[in-house]
Amino acid sequence: MNYQFSEKVSHLQASAIREILKFTSVPGVISFAAGNPAPEAFPVETVREIAAELFQNDPIAVLQYGITEGYLPLRNLMKERMAKQGNFKEDSEELIITSGAQQVMELACKSLCNAGDTLICEAPSFIGSLNAFKSYNVNLVGVPLDDEGMNPELLEKALKENPNTKLIYLILNFQNPTGKTTTLKRRKELYALAQKYNTMIIEDNPYGDLRFSGEEVPTIKSMDTDGRVIYAGSFSKVLAPGIRVGYGIAPKEVIAKMVVCKQVSDVQTNNFGQMLAYQFMQKVDFDAHLANLRAIYKQKAERMLNGIAEHFSDKIAYTRPEGGLFLWCTLPEGSDMTGFCSKAVQEYKIAVVPGNAFMVSESDVTYSFRLNYSTPTDEAIDQGIAILGQLTKTMFD
Repeated sequence: MNYQFSEKVSHLQASAIREILKFTSVPGVISFAAGNPAPEAFPVETVREIAAELFQNDPIAVLQYGITEGYLPLRNLMKERMAKQGNFKEDSEELIITSGAQQVMELACKSLCNAGDTLICEAPSFIGSLNAFKSYNVNLVGVPLDDEGMNPELLEKALKENPNTKLIYLILNFQNPTGKTTTLKRRKELYALAQKYNTMIIEDNPYGDLRFSGEEVPTIKSMDTDGRVIYAGSFSKVLAPGIRVGYGIAPKEVIAKMVVCKQVSDVQTNNFGQMLAYQFMQKVDFDAHLANLRAIYKQKAERMLNGIAEHFSDKIAYTRPEGGLFLWCTLPEGSDMTGFCSKAVQEYKIAVVPGNAFMVSESDVTYSFRLNYSTPTDEAIDQGIAILGQLTKTMFD
């Protein structure tokens, strides 16, 4: 049978990251291609105890339907925590629990964008969100980053050229894939442009709690004076991605429409994951838990950066993240980046993610690739970076 797919999905392609990850099952391959939390970061024993207590004390609540907005104790707890950080206003905003933070992006786009409307994102940006946006047939426009964040001159140019822009999507802290952090000055400039051109911002902040160096930078959400910022947070990087629990904060009218859209998508986020997240935050010193995670990622990032400095060709530029899980390496202009990444995995048994996987179109020119330091062991970081460094010197020195 000849299958005719809908216009919404016929243009979507399998994630290049998932394709690269297929190589990680090949014996001997060292993978810097994943984006998973470090295995040692999972609080397995605590989660096991909480899970046993939940099924012992309240099994029906765990297994029964819940409300679409989310498990009320967890919602109230996150409202309180977010309010203390300046990210939630009780009088005008609401919070919804989602099936991972990516669902916030999907629901926001579904609620606010018509086919053909423009959505502006960083170039490069997170492939999961890009595909979510593409599935609604928006006009996706990428704006390049510099060392301070999204370039404001180029953003204004894009806004002028696309007066139907509905949303600007930003990952301001330890951006995926570049590891860059947008400066306070730049955040204020981006918010001012959103005001000037009357568009909304999605601030995706899955890594914000994982800062291990530098100074904390206020969120754009904390600067929002006229209800134009949708904030997305997640338990994936601070507890466990497998429980699929995230949350979104937005004006009440927007959340109300996102609730209706979520009812169509999955009815509710699973109760077990929500109740687990709530009990975890109640039973442990959550800030101490975050401090432990930061120490883990600081050590891993420094290990990879030191290895790059020792082994890579001097012609390779790279970011120095202040938190999160990733760093971004750039080959000399004119290099065959995809050829480099293919050679790395096929001949040198080192998996990295080619930078075009994070562009609006995979045909967009980029000479960069992403490295992840959270998932591999210390030994794998040392060995893999030394081998990858050998390849950079062979090709570029």
